Amino acid sequence: MKKFLAAMLLSAGILATGCGGENQSATGEKTFIYGTVAYGPAMETVGTNPHESYAGWATIRYGIGETLFKFNEKMELEPWIAESFEQVDDYTVKIKIKDNVIFSNGKKVDGAAVKACLEDLISKHDRAPKDLKISSIEAEGQFVTIKSGEKMPALLNYLSDPYGCIIDVEAGEKDKIVIGTGPYKGIKATDTEVELVKNENYWGDVKPKLDKILVKSITDGDTLTMAMQNGELDAVQGLPYSSLKLFQNDKFKLSQTETSRVYQAAFNFKNPDLQDLNVRKAISAAIDKNKFTEILLSGNGSPAIGAFPANLTFGGNAVNAIEFNPEESKKLLAAAGYVDSDGDGYVDKNGKNLELRWLTYTSRQELPILAEYAQDSLKKIGIKVEVNATDNYKNFLKNGEYDIFSKAIVTAPTGDPEYYFTSHIVPGAVDNAGFYDSPEIVRLENDLHNTFGADKRSEIAVKMSRQILNDCALFYASHLKMSFVMKPNVEGFKAHPSDYYEITSELDKK
Repeated sequence: MKKFLAAMLLSAGILATGCGGENQSATGEKTFIYGTVAYGPAMETVGTNPHESYAGWATIRYGIGETLFKFNEKMELEPWIAESFEQVDDYTVKIKIKDNVIFSNGKKVDGAAVKACLEDLISKHDRAPKDLKISSIEAEGQFVTIKSGEKMPALLNYLSDPYGCIIDVEAGEKDKIVIGTGPYKGIKATDTEVELVKNENYWGDVKPKLDKILVKSITDGDTLTMAMQNGELDAVQGLPYSSLKLFQNDKFKLSQTETSRVYQAAFNFKNPDLQDLNVRKAISAAIDKNKFTEILLSGNGSPAIGAFPANLTFGGNAVNAIEFNPEESKKLLAAAGYVDSDGDGYVDKNGKNLELRWLTYTSRQELPILAEYAQDSLKKIGIKVEVNATDNYKNFLKNGEYDIFSKAIVTAPTGDPEYYFTSHIVPGAVDNAGFYDSPEIVRLENDLHNTFGADKRSEIAVKMSRQILNDCALFYASHLKMSFVMKPNVEGFKAHPSDYYEITSELDKK
């Protein structure tokens, strides 16, 4: 009943905007209403200032800002605001800005504007300084020269992160609105909504086609589903997988693509039981990734071999993981000394059952499903699992109250593999929840960090992925498919593997 009332209140709010069935006013203005689960305080995406937390995702997703370079469908870098670049030396890159790019307020984008933006970014943002390691920036005309304090082979990739959106910092921020270069400009931003209008000064060859866009945060899946079914939204992102089948007909259009967002589970190496490779292998072999993906996720994902999807050069096609084989799991447990000596259905060793605490969170609806599925699967091989699905998971992580921690993570947000390794895999990494410590990984990461060239970097990344899988340090379940659902008259709205680009100048309603 609460969800029904929420949906009704949402309907009233949308209709109160004065938009009719086709969201077109009497003056002929085109309005596009977009519902999404990805905007709001919980995701740290409120507002449009890319220099605050993860708000840059909103800046780039909703067509307000653009980065110097962008990713194509293969997650390869292409110029966007930039025209070209020159790698001067291992520490210096010189970037030329396109001569015709202007901010939505009509101000020309030159080297000085980019310099001011990047300096503001590294002075205020929490992640950017560590990623970019910029020591100095110089500007001259349409050129900006960036020097790093150490070798940065992936600098351009990091600059293509949403926090790298180029904004007019001299214009400042007013009511969570900044001035960008995208096809639309923000006029209002709250915790639950972003309102946009056409950027009449847009510099791109394809001009924006919509007059007004309303981005609405609707984090409840049932409410989002009902709003789309009732025709109150033109498009949605983040529908529950169980709801997608309701829109697989000629009344709607779907756009789907695989992304690098993976559901993974890290084994806590501080647990003596999990320090045994055979135990980790047994757990990995007991969980059927294909069944999880095809049945529990309704086919809206792809079984993961490693951290990266197959469409990346350093992805799943280049590595191998343990195959599903519960009988082999039982043999591995026996080899590790775990047998069911008392007939209670659970394996034990030295009089103690093998019991594990599986920690996860609920804001990604697939994670509790994975935890419960793993709990059932591991019970069949004699391992008892206690599931703790809570959005208060950080306290349990801090206190070490877990044996396995599963999460959803975008592993290649910059189109480069190093981000994942430095944030989740190397010893001491902030998100190395399993306390995995491999000297070989450390050696390979040092090589990766000092190697230029995408092909050579991919080769090293594959070696690192193989090492992780050989050590069975993590269990990789599935890669997420990004899904957009829209009305049939919507055009130019296409899911992208980066998870960044949503509202573009191509978007239209016929």
